[in-house]
Amino acid sequence: MEASGMPAGSAGRRKFTAEFRADAVALVLDEDRSIADVARSVGIVEQTLGNWVRQARIDRGEKEGLTTDERVELVRLRKENRQLLMERELLKRATVFWVQESTR
Repeated sequence: MEASGMPAGSAGRRKFTAEFRADAVALVLDEDRSIADVARSVGIVEQTLGNWVRQARIDRGEKEGLTTDERVELVRLRKENRQLLMERELLKRATVFWVQESTR
């Protein structure tokens, strides 16, 4: 792994380890360093670090918004909802089919 917290040989959109993110956020929140200063020192864009810090404040209960766990659950529930809607539509069609077949 490189010093940037990314796997060696990574290409395209940068992905950072959870540990790297947590360490960078801790520098801002726990050591009272500015987002700009920390972003420069760890080699990331200020906006990226700002997003991480904002989400960490929400997760800590310091700011209003969906926590990371709530966001994960929301994604899961939306996926489950899509699946259930598809199943319901399939059952409706099957019911119509069986009613038509039984009246013949």
